[in-house]
Amino acid sequence: MRGRQRVASKEHIPVFDKEGNPTSLRLPIAKPAWRRSLWHVVVASVSSFLYGYHVGVVNETLESISIDLNFSGNTLSEGLVVSMCLVGAFLGSLFSGWIADGVGRRRSFQLCALPMIIGAGMSATAKNLWGMLLGRLFVGTGMGLGPPVAALYVAEVSPPAIRGTFGGLTQIATCLGLMSSLFIGFPAKGIAGWWRVCFWVSIVPAAALALFMEICAESPHWLLKTGRSIEAEAEFEKLLGPVHVKPAMAELSKSDRGDESDTVKLYDLLCGCHARVMFIGSALFALQQLSGINAVFYFSSTVFESFGVPSYLANTCVGICNLMGSVIAMILMDKLGRKALLLGSFFGMAVSMGLQVIAASSFVSGFGSMYLSVGGMLLFVLSFALGAGPVPSLLMSEILPGKIRAKAMAICLAVHWVINFFVGLLFLRLLEQIGPQPLYTIFGSFCLIAVFFVKKFVLETKGKSLQEIEIALLAQEAP
Repeated sequence: MRGRQRVASKEHIPVFDKEGNPTSLRLPIAKPAWRRSLWHVVVASVSSFLYGYHVGVVNETLESISIDLNFSGNTLSEGLVVSMCLVGAFLGSLFSGWIADGVGRRRSFQLCALPMIIGAGMSATAKNLWGMLLGRLFVGTGMGLGPPVAALYVAEVSPPAIRGTFGGLTQIATCLGLMSSLFIGFPAKGIAGWWRVCFWVSIVPAAALALFMEICAESPHWLLKTGRSIEAEAEFEKLLGPVHVKPAMAELSKSDRGDESDTVKLYDLLCGCHARVMFIGSALFALQQLSGINAVFYFSSTVFESFGVPSYLANTCVGICNLMGSVIAMILMDKLGRKALLLGSFFGMAVSMGLQVIAASSFVSGFGSMYLSVGGMLLFVLSFALGAGPVPSLLMSEILPGKIRAKAMAICLAVHWVINFFVGLLFLRLLEQIGPQPLYTIFGSFCLIAVFFVKKFVLETKGKSLQEIEIALLAQEAP
């Protein structure tokens, strides 16, 4: 059996047909074992855990922070503490592609961990509002750098057959980070200074990311692009096994030969031959945020509390739905495919927003309104986690050509952070000005637009190598 696995993909075994004439038989090669690359993906997913943790760490602790740092009751200052990390995330995301192409994926993860360690320490020891804001800004730069590099790394080190499943691990890690920050933050209102512990704790996974990345594999795609083919072969052997090295190198060379990262200019990304795929990526991330998901994450406890549900219970329910949906998405990603999950996810979110509109109408009142509103919100989060949450980052890392993958991913995610910031900033204001029904109708309309957009523009990538996807996209763009 071991002998069969070691036959190269182009080798033949001599056999004879019924008439005794010699012919040849091509023996199939077993698929790469997923266990070889799992460890590397798990370590990379720690960056997503940290992203989720720092998004949620101020949810339960903000009241204690505002009292201790003397800005309690100042809603602008409280909003800045929440959103300052988004400013940092925008900056980190914007430069992530150039960093990932310049120093490699592994070193980028370590650079992502560094500002998170520094920023967490600054936040934990802050004596005033400005110290906290500066710490959150540092943390945000790491948050912005981590997710695009994680999406790149997972796509480039995973075997094609399970790339979607491994991509789902990053979303699960984000959910676990959010839930961890929630549970660690519970004692903050009862124990003085506990919020400082919440920030200190985050240094442990950040340090672990920097340390363990030192023994993880570098992306063979990046190594080959920088002319280090011997090192790329060594990393493929570590990730896929010896028998798969030559086929993987041959396939990778088809699209990456001659692709030097310094030949990519911003004009080429926005207006040149790559404009179509950039449009798809940016639009997907824009629709993801315009669906209203972060408004739900940021302000779900307010909706629950209006019906007498405690905030900790509300956040727990939202976290469980998010985690459940992410686990189901990971299982189905390589079975149903990316496009099917996106279509079902955005449609489910549109239905959920419809329930919110009905709950806010005069036709429903009392317990009926509560059940529709709370149920619609939980269904919305579950639907989001099934596709609209995990798929866009994975899909972009798959459909972007190797030559522009890192830089294009950075620009697409920068769009994500800008819209995320403005949705969070304007949601409560719009809720006061136009009311819940028109606002939820707008969010639901964007979800329906996303369904039609995915149907028309998104290419299915399930089970295909990155090179096969690139060739398919080139064929679509040909006149």
